[in-house]
Amino acid sequence: MSLSLVGNNFWNTRRTIEVAAVGNIGVLMVVVLPLLNSLDLMSNFWLGVIGKYLCYAILAISVDMLWGYMGLLSLGQALFFSLGGYMLGMYLMRMIGGETMPTFLSMQGYEDWPWFFAPFTSFSFAMLMVVFVPGIVALVFGFLAFRSRIKGVYFSILTQALTYAAALQFFRNDMLMGGNNGFTDFKLLLGHDIRSEVTQRALYIITGVALIGIYAMCRWLNGTKFGLVQRAIRDSENRVLFSGYAAAHYKLFIFVLSGIVAAIGGALYVAQVQIINPAEMQVDKSLDAVVWVAVGGRGTLLGPIIGAVSVNALKSWATNAFPDAWLIILGGLFVFVVLFMPKGIVGLPAQLMGVWRKYQARKLVDDEPTVPLAETPTADPTASSPVK
Repeated sequence: MSLSLVGNNFWNTRRTIEVAAVGNIGVLMVVVLPLLNSLDLMSNFWLGVIGKYLCYAILAISVDMLWGYMGLLSLGQALFFSLGGYMLGMYLMRMIGGETMPTFLSMQGYEDWPWFFAPFTSFSFAMLMVVFVPGIVALVFGFLAFRSRIKGVYFSILTQALTYAAALQFFRNDMLMGGNNGFTDFKLLLGHDIRSEVTQRALYIITGVALIGIYAMCRWLNGTKFGLVQRAIRDSENRVLFSGYAAAHYKLFIFVLSGIVAAIGGALYVAQVQIINPAEMQVDKSLDAVVWVAVGGRGTLLGPIIGAVSVNALKSWATNAFPDAWLIILGGLFVFVVLFMPKGIVGLPAQLMGVWRKYQARKLVDDEPTVPLAETPTADPTASSPVK
């Protein structure tokens, strides 16, 4: 059997297993868990917690599209995540109603809503802004960065600086975006009580469907010619440039797409946790997303989902069981993954299989019977040489 045939069989088997796993996880998320919740076999609290994890999984996919498939480590995905949340939050704030203005506006002397809040009485406009505003920010920043051929650690530093600067602005009260407290105390979503069990269950299902749809879209994109060029840029950008491809255009497209994906996750997150503030925009949130991708396995799309859910579940358990040491536990986990599981949880079976094959090969060599070498006669140094 040729090596190419073996490789094709391996990738086909892996893809089949991955599709089956995603299908089963999707049925569990979208059908089984909401059904258990409707039958009072699962609490609203845990359904909300898992819904939050699914929003984090969407954020992790956006990181993987950049880092895993394009080789660009962005430390600014939390910015786009938060911008999407703020855009929906502006609509939810307008739906509170009442004659009194929110505290963050009345403290600034406003007796009516600022002009930029006016269009957010429309849900359609708010959803358009969820996509448009983060997309424009990513487009402008990405155009300037990739035009200057900024890459590697410098790109990471720039995205980190952008996120930090934006967080500082949103902390300011005169930004009129809620300041330190952000947006909260939401009441209505499309005329429905946002806090009701039915609404929260529907939001959970929408989040699960959105996660599956985003995964399928990214999986399809990576399987096209565009995806091949994307991975080629990750492996050797210079060769791609020599082949005549405009690598900057590909990187800009993926950067904008990943920003929009993160923003969708942020909007769904705000609808479920019912609060958004600048703390979600800080750099440590972007670093958390990088950890999720590394633990799950970058360059896999399925790995970030597993990493986001598993790491956050571990964090929830550790903060209750070890409140003084949970940061050490998470830090130790990340160090362990980097040193001993470079391909993450998804790559662990293949890694263990490789170790097992090496062990079997070494054992086969050790168990092979050794053939003794034929003894050759050696001359006695004390014997006298024959006289010619």
